[in-house]
Amino acid sequence: MTAKRGLIKNLKRDRMLLLIVLPGVIYFAVFCYGPMYGILMAFKDYNISKGIWGSPWAGLKHFRELVNSVYFGRLVKNTFLLSVEQLIWSFPIPIMFALLLNEIKNRHLQRFAQTAAYLPHFVSVVVVVGILKDLLSSNGGVLTQFFSLFGVAPRNYFNMPEAFRTLYVGSGVWQEFGWNSIIYVAAISAIDQQLYESAALDGAGRWKQLIHITLPSIAPTIILLLILNMGNMLNIGYEKVILMYNPATYSTADIFSTYVYRKGLLSAQYSFASAVGLANSVINVIILVGVNFIAKKTTETSIF
Repeated sequence: MTAKRGLIKNLKRDRMLLLIVLPGVIYFAVFCYGPMYGILMAFKDYNISKGIWGSPWAGLKHFRELVNSVYFGRLVKNTFLLSVEQLIWSFPIPIMFALLLNEIKNRHLQRFAQTAAYLPHFVSVVVVVGILKDLLSSNGGVLTQFFSLFGVAPRNYFNMPEAFRTLYVGSGVWQEFGWNSIIYVAAISAIDQQLYESAALDGAGRWKQLIHITLPSIAPTIILLLILNMGNMLNIGYEKVILMYNPATYSTADIFSTYVYRKGLLSAQYSFASAVGLANSVINVIILVGVNFIAKKTTETSIF
């Protein structure tokens, strides 16, 4: 009875905070946790007329079909390589940009640089891919003409399998590095300025301050975001890939999400597409737990 009264008292005391949190809770409940019952489709032969509950069970049939598919090896290889290359470039560049911003002492110049770097984030992916195609057009593209000055013959880069990952990752880094640097800029701004003043009095220059104060101070933030990025490695959206790829680049561009799009939406094989998506999510969870365990043991920083 006492515990119940304490709970009611706490609810009354924090009612405004709970009211602020309520929209977020409702959003995740409705759009994230509610639809999770749909994973049953991966274990059924889904029929639209019968619905999820009325469709017959298929067990692991669709998972076996995925593993035995002629495309399975290509999907795993392409998804993994694209994820790793994206992580290698897209994770450290925002950190370096935030550190460089911190070294700009002119506030007006710093704000201008921040704004210029943030703007591409708000540009549609469709527009970004369109710009990239215009720049690399074999017939009058600006970058194509620039490359020709160095003896590089005009070519259609979007039909070159070996160029796909570079184009995908490079355009993604350009579009998102400024936006992704926001959290690092915030972490740097929270560092006690007296640490820098004390270091300067001891004769430490900007480089030593960066190495011994700035980086150690934001290291927990870097580790946490690295864990989250690793846990999201294989969740590459199909939208940009579909805008960029074509049958000529399937050998390097075809990934799990595009395969799900083709099999699930175009071929209406909803159960098979659900199985592919579920397998992808399970792999991500395993990576997340593993990286979190390693980070906890080596740095004592983890998300759980």
